[in-house]
Amino acid sequence: MPKLFITGIVLFLLLGAGYGIATIQAARSIPWDCADWQAFAHSDRTTAILESLAENRGKTLYCGIDQSDTFSKAETWLAGKDRNERDDTVYFGERGQFRGFLASQEGWLTDGESGITGVSRDRIFEFPKEKRRRVTRTKRIRVGSGDIATDTCMTDTQEGRPPGTLICSDWGTAVGADSDQDSSKGAARYSAVGRSTPQSSISWLFDWQTNTISRPGENDHQATPSLAQWQELLAAVDPSAACQARGAKYVAGSAVIGPGHSRDPGVGVLFNGNNLGWFYWDTDNRDAFYNYRARQSRTWTATCVKKVRRTRN
Repeated sequence: MPKLFITGIVLFLLLGAGYGIATIQAARSIPWDCADWQAFAHSDRTTAILESLAENRGKTLYCGIDQSDTFSKAETWLAGKDRNERDDTVYFGERGQFRGFLASQEGWLTDGESGITGVSRDRIFEFPKEKRRRVTRTKRIRVGSGDIATDTCMTDTQEGRPPGTLICSDWGTAVGADSDQDSSKGAARYSAVGRSTPQSSISWLFDWQTNTISRPGENDHQATPSLAQWQELLAAVDPSAACQARGAKYVAGSAVIGPGHSRDPGVGVLFNGNNLGWFYWDTDNRDAFYNYRARQSRTWTATCVKKVRRTRN
């Protein structure tokens, strides 16, 4: 078959596949803009090459080698070949970091001895960019009763307690006017837990963990509120709302009732047991008399979880 005829067939096939001569010439003519390529000066030639590649990561090898004549292909390949791992960042320099050469870059740097060369220039000469990975972790957050110095339980529970505040029992009943302030508080406290006015306040003990009161020689008595009632009051405070305020989700069942806000057990007629929190409201407006109502406080804690996402190179 004549050579001229074969050449004609080849041209016909190329043109039929959309590869015109003008297209081939256009593909080979790529204007490189190397104005922003910055070579890194260093007394050690290998370091200079690696730092330059790190600083100019994402730009073309062509700019640093062929056009600007900064480094030769051979010495660039020798400087980077031992770090040529494509699955991880293998060079951490002062000026930046980069991965190893692509197979097409290897082929170009070694004149075809390593890797492939049949890829367009914009792929051959661009360093690969590391994929940014989205890492998600679960952060646990503890929430609970707020600042006890400012939360005094002096508002009625029916008004609703804001999220993150102390748990407060209902006010007990007042037991009558008394000229002695401490005696009036003691009487109000025992009334609040469902007991009559104590004959001797110091002989009665109160345990916040079991919510019982006892007197030497007598059986323990369940106090009011009961533990179940404290749990209801905790639910009313709504630990989930405290978690939502932190942008997190409440872990069901994690809320735990703690002791009262005060560790002061009191003395004399004000003795009330350890780790209790009492508040008093004087309903008698006369200066010389006191008629207190009392209520208890409980602290609490709960666990929230929050998904934290961050991007990692």
